[in-house]
Amino acid sequence: MSKPVIILANGRFPGSGLALGYLNNAERIVCCDGSVANLIEYGLEPWAIAGDLDSVPDKLRKTYAARLYHSDDQETNDLTKAVKFCLEEGITDIVILGATGLREDHTLGNISLLADYAESVSVRMVTDYGIFIPAKPGKAISSWPGQQVSIFAIDKGMFISSTGLKYPLKNIELENWWMGTLNESTGDNFSLDFNKGRVLVFLEIPT
Repeated sequence: MSKPVIILANGRFPGSGLALGYLNNAERIVCCDGSVANLIEYGLEPWAIAGDLDSVPDKLRKTYAARLYHSDDQETNDLTKAVKFCLEEGITDIVILGATGLREDHTLGNISLLADYAESVSVRMVTDYGIFIPAKPGKAISSWPGQQVSIFAIDKGMFISSTGLKYPLKNIELENWWMGTLNESTGDNFSLDFNKGRVLVFLEIPT
């Protein structure tokens, strides 16, 4: 089984054991624009560099000229451009790193986009504190007793129920992002049922 392709965004560079484990064991790393400088400084090299490329230093632009994927589409951000590049390469499994921290507006945007990416590819976003994954109705999500869990409804008009959570959701509409936060798993998995739309789940990881 092949390893997932890593997309390294230009937020805070990974620092946790899990995130760095993905990075250190990656076979292919796609850098979002300026994140390539951080990757090189860390001691690894990109498989590809995607974005509008306005943040890539000239020296690295020349060194990795054959690995550049340029898109000047102003309707998408660099993370989305990197995902599109992966889709064009036939990649079906992606782990996103470095997508949070630094600027909060970029963090919120990157998290919300995860739900869109999930329509085309298997994807998760790993931070220094947890993992964001798109949820599918009724599908078990691996967990452990006491693991902290937060649930975010991306779309309005969704009614969500849960099994395996300390504070059960019973056909509730999560009208704001805070409403599904600070829950807890009671076993080795839990599941969500919802009538429509897109849902993201945040799973705590040990730090």
